[in-house]
Amino acid sequence: MTLAATVPTETPLRRCIVTGTTGGKGGLVRFVVGPDAHIVPDVAGKLPGRGLWVECRRDVVREAVSKRSFQRAARAQVVVEGNLDRQVEDLLTRRLIDLIGMARRVGLAVQGFVKVRAVVESSQAAALIAASDGAEDGRGKLSALAPALPCIDALTAAQLGRAFGREVAVHAALRPGALAVAVLSEAQRLRAYRSA
Repeated sequence: MTLAATVPTETPLRRCIVTGTTGGKGGLVRFVVGPDAHIVPDVAGKLPGRGLWVECRRDVVREAVSKRSFQRAARAQVVVEGNLDRQVEDLLTRRLIDLIGMARRVGLAVQGFVKVRAVVESSQAAALIAASDGAEDGRGKLSALAPALPCIDALTAAQLGRAFGREVAVHAALRPGALAVAVLSEAQRLRAYRSA
């Protein structure tokens, strides 16, 4: 999945508390210290408090937990859940589902092979979405219609179905717009997080 051309560049830079690398917010996950001193993942970047930034990779989040990086960065005793890496993945997945659902509600996302094919053939698609556990032949047929379109394959059929208010969904397409850019950006973050 090549999304770099569709995701806007960011200017604010943040430093990872584990690796020390500096990067844009899109390549990092923000954490905050909650009122009960628990470390809380803030994948949307909207919670109040000073942000503790970690590279958007599962192995780096695990390293932050094992090396007590959150305590050092917060300069306080904090409570860190042992399954924090799983919580981050679940939140990133839920955020992606919610954004696709929002795109559906405003008419910028369609699902179903026939509808997706119609959007692709009319050159109104910004991206394809294919269930990760869907059949390869259907994905291949749609990708062949528009090989230059990015294809998001980070969700299962059940997860994609939730975005469309259905039990399952296998094929979907996004029309161009700010929501499509947001979906592509979140899909890239989730893919980066899982790939490590």
